[in-house]
Amino acid sequence: MANRRGFLKTAGAGILSAAGYRRVRGANERVRTAFIGVGLIGKRHLLDFLAQSDVEVAAICEVYEPRLREGIATTAELSAARPEGYSDFRRMLDRKDIDAVVVSTPDHWHALMTILACAAGKDVYVEKPLTLFVKEGRWMMDVARHNRRIVQIGTQQRSGEQYKRCVDLVRGGQIGEVRNIRISSFRNIMPGFSRPVGTQPLSRDDWQMWLGPAPDRPFEKERGIYHFRWFWDYSGGQTTNLLAHNIDIAQWAMKSMPTSIVAMGRRFSLGGIGETPDVFEAIFEYPEYILNWSQSEICAGARGGLEFCGTKGVLRIDRSGMEITPDRLIPADSQIPSFTGPRGVQREDQALRTRPLKLSGYQQVRDQFQPHVRNFLDCIKSRQQTVSDLESGHKTSISCHLANIALRIGRTIRWDDAKEEIIGDSEASALLERPYRTPWDRELKAALPGR
Repeated sequence: MANRRGFLKTAGAGILSAAGYRRVRGANERVRTAFIGVGLIGKRHLLDFLAQSDVEVAAICEVYEPRLREGIATTAELSAARPEGYSDFRRMLDRKDIDAVVVSTPDHWHALMTILACAAGKDVYVEKPLTLFVKEGRWMMDVARHNRRIVQIGTQQRSGEQYKRCVDLVRGGQIGEVRNIRISSFRNIMPGFSRPVGTQPLSRDDWQMWLGPAPDRPFEKERGIYHFRWFWDYSGGQTTNLLAHNIDIAQWAMKSMPTSIVAMGRRFSLGGIGETPDVFEAIFEYPEYILNWSQSEICAGARGGLEFCGTKGVLRIDRSGMEITPDRLIPADSQIPSFTGPRGVQREDQALRTRPLKLSGYQQVRDQFQPHVRNFLDCIKSRQQTVSDLESGHKTSISCHLANIALRIGRTIRWDDAKEEIIGDSEASALLERPYRTPWDRELKAALPGR
């Protein structure tokens, strides 16, 4: 442990400024990158990084042997280089020739791996949700700033041109005053997941590495690949998975954080693997608007997505495009219903409150994922802030975690964002932090500045 602490304290000695980076490496030289996790999203990131001409994939870490082999083979096929494979990411971080690390693990690892990578002098691209609990975000920011590291969060929608346009339109008043935002996700997976995705068992050592800072449990293959998301020990269900993408855009456009949150839901109908809710409803109160989150795993028919509801119309946006549907300018008095005389009829010649707009043809990989990788690589070289920086990722994760906390304690919670505290509720406040299991608590302490 002493050697590990000494490594973390001295690893940042070679940290470079933007000018130093260009002088020593050359601005167009390759960024030597390592990957931790090459599962569903991890393989997507591997492909997108390999598509960049200035990236060299130097190492891959994965405790599930079939995916480790696949990642190495994919890299060799697409780049003619064969990265070194690891099952313990710490050995990979010891390498001084690695510039950047991509973290695509289950959620309970995101924060600590980012912290240790930053402390080791690496820049980091980390998948969302940024954290498993609120206080991890502040730890990540402290370590990244102390070590002057570049971090990109995997909220790839921020790199999409339609999302940037959306933010400009909302802030510019195109749909009027936004007083309600609706985010929803619907699918039907009845009667529930019944078998694990990965069939090869993990050794005791690999299972312990997979668990990491989470509570110790006997090996269960059902908790591993993909299905980790339905267990509170490792994730926060669809709220931290899917809400994170769109509440990130909402808070980016509106530049605000919630002040109170109420949530309801439970596992009504799903059996099989998992424990997180199959129906979830949450209401977030912000200083100037209300945001609704609706999620169902047992009904697919409703329309999902992100909607900004303004006084002039509705802006709907997803990864394929964006549309503004204006309201018609009908006087309030004309909208009083009549049950004895002629009913008011909405006519096509009535004026619109704003201009209609429709953008389409966007592709998730081409127009969001790959530009997000490019932004990260460019910021490594310039040492400028990424489009999805740690501060934004922390704020996004806070809102998602607060909804889950409100659900689990069964009452409304109030949030003081300046202090990052839940107001007047000790039971809820206790859920802002979880203990790390040994030895990962010591690894965290060794990496935090001033500890």
